[in-house]
Amino acid sequence: MSILKGTRVTWLGHATVLVQLPSGLNLLIDPFIEHNPKYPKDFVLPKIDYVLLTHGHFDHIADAVPVAQKDGATVLAMVELAGYIASKGVASTIGFNFGGTVQLPGVGVTLVEAKHSSSVEEGERSIYLGVAAGLVLTIEDGPVLYHAGDTSVFRDMELIAELYAPEVAMLPIGDHYTMGPKEAALAIRYLQPQAVLPIHWGTFPGLTGTPEALAKLVSDPKTIAMVAPGEALNA
Repeated sequence: MSILKGTRVTWLGHATVLVQLPSGLNLLIDPFIEHNPKYPKDFVLPKIDYVLLTHGHFDHIADAVPVAQKDGATVLAMVELAGYIASKGVASTIGFNFGGTVQLPGVGVTLVEAKHSSSVEEGERSIYLGVAAGLVLTIEDGPVLYHAGDTSVFRDMELIAELYAPEVAMLPIGDHYTMGPKEAALAIRYLQPQAVLPIHWGTFPGLTGTPEALAKLVSDPKTIAMVAPGEALNA
């Protein structure tokens, strides 16, 4: 039996992931669509109910406002980032912070630590948008999903494993701006997921890490998902 238990997880290139619950609820994490060279251009997004953001860099929030405005979606993010998104005309936002859980229909969304920065450039200004985070999705009668956002490996990933026991971990592996395969392999040791979806790789020249490189460094290479943008995780 699939560990996803009817939940559909689709990688859309870079760190953008669509999570579809059996109930029909659709969540979109870190929407980077129009200017994402790896986004599958023939992929048609369903109506999005909630947009979840890990941090404020352009390649994670670029399409948050248009998606939310088009579908009337609520945006969940670190409190400073949620305020910024609201200032851009999104009617419904929820700001929260580390350790906090927002209960949505059929899924709890918890904000957890990440090791990264969070800001957006507007003209010559750099606007601080709180700190970067990861997301834990605890799905009723379903799996626990962990989207690490942009991060390096850090020892407190063991706390994420102890508190939430994610079955699926979505981990950046590209290197340069995030951890690469070597660090991600250690993160997998800390988290002990049953399946790993590599994200944030191959989008731009500097992101050199690959799922194949990661698979060579873990005890069970079969846990590393080899999916192309637009394909659903089969776990």
